[in-house]
Amino acid sequence: MSDLLLNPLGLFLSALVSSTLLPGGSEALLAWLVASGEHSLWLLLLMATVGNVLGSLITWGMGYWVAHRFPLRALDKPEHQRARHWIERYGALVLLLAWLPVVGDPLCFVAGWLRVNLFASLVAITLGKLLRYAVIIGIFS
Repeated sequence: MSDLLLNPLGLFLSALVSSTLLPGGSEALLAWLVASGEHSLWLLLLMATVGNVLGSLITWGMGYWVAHRFPLRALDKPEHQRARHWIERYGALVLLLAWLPVVGDPLCFVAGWLRVNLFASLVAITLGKLLRYAVIIGIFS
């Protein structure tokens, strides 16, 4: 592995990419960095969380932009319909689950599409992702 990936900046980048519509593996990298014991656990938690939240906000923004740019297009994918149902029922609270594989990205995208309050979205996304990374750190430290 390159030195870039084996430090907190690499973790930030991995978490950012993992949280957009692109695949990634920030959890595995975080676990490896925690197990190596070379970096502060607080720094690793911060970098993983901030990168992952930023990626989710990018996805939220993509949904907002697509809805603004193409207002007549429907959310016709099954995962978008499921996400829309959850968001209409639970609001921004459902974004506590934005960390989940497969459903997390569509939740953020549809929340942007539906113009769910950005601050409420940010709080819910951050809390869910922070807790997920804290659990990973707890397991591997």
